[in-house]
Formats: sequence, C-alpha cells, structure tokens
Amino acid sequence: MKVSLFITCMVDNLYPQVGVAMVRILDKLGVQVVFPEGQTCCGQPAFNSGYAAEARMSARTLLEAFADADYVVSPSGSCTGMVHHYYEDLFADDARLAREAKTLANKTYEFSQFLVNVLGVTDVGARFPQRVTYHPSCHGARLLGVKDEPLTLLRAVKDIDLVDLPYATDCCGFGGTFAVKMGDISTAMVAEKVSHVAETEASVLVGTDMGCLMNIGGRLSREQSPVRVLHVAQLLYEGMQLGTGAEGVITL
Repeated sequence: MKVSLFITCMVDNLYPQVGVAMVRILDKLGVQVVFPEGQTCCGQPAFNSGYAAEARMSARTLLEAFADADYVVSPSGSCTGMVHHYYEDLFADDARLAREAKTLANKTYEFSQFLVNVLGVTDVGARFPQRVTYHPSCHGARLLGVKDEPLTLLRAVKDIDLVDLPYATDCCGFGGTFAVKMGDISTAMVAEKVSHVAETEASVLVGTDMGCLMNIGGRLSREQSPVRVLHVAQLLYEGMQLGTGAEGVITL
C-alpha cells in the first residue's frame, strides 16, 4: 500500500517531529509513504476569513499534488475536515475541479482514522507507562467525526494510565484566526482547559491537531506546568520504541 503524506502547514513549519513519527509508524506497518512536494496550505485560513478566491488558489495545489495518490493521510482532523466538507463547494463553479475535489476527499484520512478504519490497526505494539489525558479537537471530532479512533489506539497501549479529561469536548480557544481576533476570550478558554488538564494529574496531554496542542501547550508553558504535550503519533511512536526496549523520543 502506498500513502501520500499531507503534512499541513503547522506540522511542516513548527512540528516536523509529528510528521517523522507518522512516517516511522506507517513504515513499521508496511506502508510505503511518499511526500508530494507540490502541496502547500489547504486554504482553510483564507476560507475561514472570507477569502474564497485565495482559498481556491491554495486548494488547487492539493488537487494537483495528490491527483495520483491512492490514499492521503494527514496529522490534522482540521485540515482533513476542510478537504472533506468544503472543497467540493469551493469549486462548485467548475465541474472538473469539483469532481477532483470529491475524489480527493474520498481518499483523504486523518492519521488515527486511517490506522483504525483503513488498515484495521488498533494496537501498534506500544508501551507508555505514564498518566495520559486526551483532548479531542473540535474540527476533528465534530466536523470530521473522528471520536473513537484516537482513544482506540491509546487504550491498546500497554501500561498507559489513560484518564478522562474533564469537559474534554469544550473548545481549547484556538480556532485559528479566532485566537487572534478574540484574544481575551481565547485566553479565558485555554486557561479553563489547562485547569482541567491539571485536575487529571496527567504527565502527558495528547491530541490529534497541533493547532489545539500548540495553544494548550503555550498556556501550560506560561503556567510553568511540567505536562508534556504530544500528538498521538508521537506518543505511539515513543511507545513503540519503548515496547522494543529502544529510546523513543524523536529529536530533530
């Protein structure tokens, strides 16, 4: 099986270790991974700000980059949700591009969604002897419908102490441009989220979208919290390395 990696702007520019973890996991599962270099932004920031023409320009790069892909896998439910729910409408005035958008949506998956629902993998052989709590991102859970898949993978990890996050489905306050336009409200929301993380006494917060994790991690840092913030791919890969007795922290 061959997979094309849709890496997203945030992971490409700020958190490349998430992409590394994804590739290493997929490789261990026998999946060939390629990275189409023509991909750029999915267009979501422009689209959410009302700039449809600019969003279409960005979106066309993905249509072209992944035209020949069998499967497209992304570390972000938010960007994957953009492709699934808005691309076809974005190209509604062009029948050919609308068909291409629908084709792309049908073969594009968020990482945990791909592992569980396409590969049928629920246990990657990981061991992670720490207390962990999980934050479900709004776009991933509500827009894309990725709810059970990350938890299915985490519950299969050996020796993990997975604890529920109070008010887990409450937004963290990031919301892309929302955090900029409504800074005071965003700050209050993430402060509340971090207080709930503290209630769990977890040493690790895990999620599936780096926008949310960046926002929560930033607040945790400002409060001098020792809680580590990891994408689910990072935790699984570290756990896979621990499961074989090797060091699993990914450094670049």
